[in-house]
This record gives sequence, structure tokens and C-alpha cells, in this order.
Amino acid sequence: MTLLEFCLLLMSVIISVAGQFFLKLGALKLGKVDAGNAVSHILSMVKTPEVLAGLSFYGIGAVAYILLLTRVNLSVAAPAVSIGYIFSVLIGCFIFKESINPVRLIGLSLIVMGVILLVGKK
Repeated sequence: MTLLEFCLLLMSVIISVAGQFFLKLGALKLGKVDAGNAVSHILSMVKTPEVLAGLSFYGIGAVAYILLLTRVNLSVAAPAVSIGYIFSVLIGCFIFKESINPVRLIGLSLIVMGVILLVGKK
């Protein structure tokens, strides 16, 4: 993977993670969904700025990913975007105060090692 391809990958991942961040903010604003309020929640999503921002970021991230796919094999690109999981866990931990247990740390380490093996030089 060239430097340009890696930058496209990283851009796609970071923008998509920003989408996840805004979707979480929107979900917190909406509150918990249950059978009684599911329809109203779905309708409220359209009016929630954080949800709309999250979806917009996801769309832009998808465009960056498509640009990446014009240059890189799917068998490399698709697993490599899993580095987004790392950013998502870190955002969950530091911004939303979610816990990271040792098993998650091991899982994140395995993802990092896998991505290094995938995108590294042959």
C-alpha cells in the first residue's frame, strides 16, 4: 500500500469514526428506544442535528472508501478499515466514559497487528 493509499484509508476511517461519534451524540439526545417509542424515535432522527451530521460524515467516509477501492484490492481495504474500531473504542473510553476491559485491549491489539500485516510491504 502506497502512502497515498494509506492516507485515503486513514481519511475514510477518521471521517467514518466522526460519523459514529455524532450518531452516538444523537442517540444520547434521543434517549433509549423501546417498543412504545420506536416510531417516534425514528421520526425524531430526521430532526436531530447530531444524527444528520453523523450520516453526512458516513457518506463522505464512503466516498473516500470508494476512492480507496479504485486503487487497492478489496481483500486489503475491507479488513484494513477495522482500525476504525480502535478509534471508536478510544472515543468511547475518553469522551463517553465507557470502560475498556483487558479482553478488549487484547482484541484491539490483535486488530492492530492484523492491519499491520495486511498493509505492510510484501
